[in-house]
Amino acid sequence: MTTPDPDSLLAEQLLRFTRRMHRIQKRHIERAGLGATPAQSRLLRMLAQYDAPPRMADLAERLEVVPRAVTTLVDGLEANGKVRRVPDPTNRRVIRIELTEDGHKAVRAVFAARRAAAEEVLAPLTEEQRTVLGGLLDVLVDGAPEPTGRC
Repeated sequence: MTTPDPDSLLAEQLLRFTRRMHRIQKRHIERAGLGATPAQSRLLRMLAQYDAPPRMADLAERLEVVPRAVTTLVDGLEANGKVRRVPDPTNRRVIRIELTEDGHKAVRAVFAARRAAAEEVLAPLTEEQRTVLGGLLDVLVDGAPEPTGRC
């Protein structure tokens, strides 16, 4: 039997941590009684970041999913009264997505649920460890700088 290399072990730990974080966030979101899936919760959070209602294509690009996936998420959120489709004031063919009052309440609940999940997951760490972890995650998320091709 071969011993896994250290990088493979780290990658596995990161995957396990990500799954754990998702499970805990999902549990906190369910406790909040939003009636929204984790993917819908992510879309709600994203909508809250826009100054003006975005197009579905903008949401798909930002979420890094195909537009059809956004349509499905919006359909569910619209059925629950969290978002509504509105025509673009300058181009009637363009539809934009905006939060309803219930949607704004849901966003606040989602952010509170995420904070509670983060507190639960990070509870074993000291402030110093959290700072170090945040720095390391920034490096991993941003990735290595692109090679410039210069020697």
